[in-house]
Amino acid sequence: MAKTQSPDKAFAALARRVVACRQCPRLVDHRENVQTTKTRRFADQDYWGKPLPAFGDPRARLLIVGLAPAAHGANRTGRMFTGDRSGDWLFETLHRFGFATQSESTDRADGLELNDCCITAVARCAPPGNKPTAHEIETCRGYMVRELDILDDVRVVVALGKIAFDGFQAAWRDSGLAIPKPKPKFGHGSVATLEGRAREVLLLGSYHPSQQNTFTGRLTAPMFHQVFRKARQALNQ
Repeated sequence: MAKTQSPDKAFAALARRVVACRQCPRLVDHRENVQTTKTRRFADQDYWGKPLPAFGDPRARLLIVGLAPAAHGANRTGRMFTGDRSGDWLFETLHRFGFATQSESTDRADGLELNDCCITAVARCAPPGNKPTAHEIETCRGYMVRELDILDDVRVVVALGKIAFDGFQAAWRDSGLAIPKPKPKFGHGSVATLEGRAREVLLLGSYHPSQQNTFTGRLTAPMFHQVFRKARQALNQ
């Protein structure tokens, strides 16, 4: 696709489209219900209650792909991975490896900036039970396809969880790029090389830093750090 806008303007225009999206009635109902009912510990806060655009640098070389906003995390704060335990893990790690200006992410006005990094997700609305349907993910995929067109400096992708891993590959395919054969399989620490338009892109798999994984020990901090250490090493080559 020919680029008629700067990455910054294209990124901002796409963000406006995402925030205004109402394509999935189930998700619209859920996110707006959560916005109204809230939860006790955040009862005094105004919830975002809208779809979440990608967050970060339109010229980033590192792209992080998550699943969907948490009902009382990003759906409350209005920024990807902000305001919940998963975000605590992610931003501590990004700061550790030089991709974020601070290690905590509490709200979208806290001053945090990403360095050479962008965060997106396969679904942009908080889903019931943290589980978007296959149809909802497919409906949302066009936004990531457009992001891949804008983010043409990306060299490394970290997919957090199998749904994000598979969803990213589907968006990669829909953007007109080839998927290797055999198709890369997800695993924590998995590594695959994709042929991009201008360069090879490294696809890294990681368990999602959800409480289900971190509280049970399925994902430990050293395991999570190792994935991002690999990403940093690849970008430093």
